[in-house]
Amino acid sequence: MAVDFDLIVIGSGPGGYVAAIRASQLGLKTAIVERENLGGVCLNWGCIPTKALLKSGEVFEKLFHLGDYGLSAEKPAFDFAKVVERSRGVAKQLNGGVGFLMKKHKIEVIEGVARLEKGAPAPKVIIDIKAGGSRTVQATAVIVATGARAKTIPALGLVGDGDRVWTYRDAMTAKAMPKSLLVIGSGAIGIEFASFYRALGAEVTVIEAMDRILPVEDEEVSAAALKALQKRGLKFRVGAKVTGLAKSGTAVSLTLEAGGKSETLTAERAIVAVGIEANIEGLGLEALGVKIDRGHVVTDTHGGTAVAGLYAIGDVAGPPWLAHKASHEGIHCVEHIAGRDPVKLASPIPGCTYAQPQVASVGLTEQAARAEGRKVKIGRFPFRVNGKAIASGETEGFVKVLFDADTGALVGAHLIGEGVTEMIQGFVIAMTLEATEAELMATVFAHPTLSEAMHEATLDAYGMVLHI
Repeated sequence: MAVDFDLIVIGSGPGGYVAAIRASQLGLKTAIVERENLGGVCLNWGCIPTKALLKSGEVFEKLFHLGDYGLSAEKPAFDFAKVVERSRGVAKQLNGGVGFLMKKHKIEVIEGVARLEKGAPAPKVIIDIKAGGSRTVQATAVIVATGARAKTIPALGLVGDGDRVWTYRDAMTAKAMPKSLLVIGSGAIGIEFASFYRALGAEVTVIEAMDRILPVEDEEVSAAALKALQKRGLKFRVGAKVTGLAKSGTAVSLTLEAGGKSETLTAERAIVAVGIEANIEGLGLEALGVKIDRGHVVTDTHGGTAVAGLYAIGDVAGPPWLAHKASHEGIHCVEHIAGRDPVKLASPIPGCTYAQPQVASVGLTEQAARAEGRKVKIGRFPFRVNGKAIASGETEGFVKVLFDADTGALVGAHLIGEGVTEMIQGFVIAMTLEATEAELMATVFAHPTLSEAMHEATLDAYGMVLHI
């Protein structure tokens, strides 16, 4: 059949819609297929609306500490429905923004569910149109950017029902504020929801199968986060395996095994945050000969699959499951398809958790560096002696940096505290530009800023710290 488009992108999340925009900029006639909402999970149900919820929780929590700033307010209160409404409004605004960008770049948006069949020069795309009927289109290249969904464990009852047991979608649009909550999983999603609901007064217990919370983070950061969250009233069960879940009309009960002992926890609601699963079903990938490994599409360095003309990016192509990784991959993939020298994928990928306190990291943890046999110089600097942090009343946390002892290359950075999800980008740029301790030491950091702790941590790694 004749080619209808140069590129068809299946999925309009941060990988898909950014790939489509870049393709249009490069002169490719582009279409994007979306089964639900432009912007995907990240914009509509993940990254953005959760941050709106967290901001409401953060502001409310601060109202109880106004005395620290010489201020006062009587009887702080919240309207839970309006908190949720604000979050949905933020998502709606950005969803509309993506729609505007599609029109601006003359990208055809096809609302429906896509599947793939053999075709040339790329698989043909059959779309069950949302409004009814079907449409078959052919492109020179196809990018699968279908993202992922919340992982469930049916054998243990860890499946969202929209009532007593929530996935992230349910937790974002709850109709009433729970008095008590069990959060299963202490990765970024679990900790962020635990932080939000605790800020509004819920009794929250987090269950983690590993021996520490935020298990992908540096051990020092994990320990500091645990201490800070416990101080806020959150409870934790680490090294605890969930063996079953039972529901009643008013509660959820979890049975746990930890240290050879069994325990039962009960709360009004439970959130399942045990990971994500790639959306690969129903696309016809395996019938085409696409290789699937542990539930994800196998790709080469440009996002190419084993099938000519077919590519995959973002969550569907494997970890790390991060929006910014998907966008970067999308741009690289499209530039490769267009025959250009694509943007490099060499930049390290930062990770952020937007709880109170915030956590951000990039590169190797101390444990990973040691496991590789690297000799590292480690520097640390606490916010409790940073002038801006003291003035702001935000002295919790620290900056930790790792340098290769032989070359001076920055190989890892780990931060916990106020504003660190913004600060981490400085270290990402440094690593991308292959900066050493010499360049970071020679960099002038504005005063007074929290970022001065980045400079001091670097100095500390080489025995030159100034303010401790």
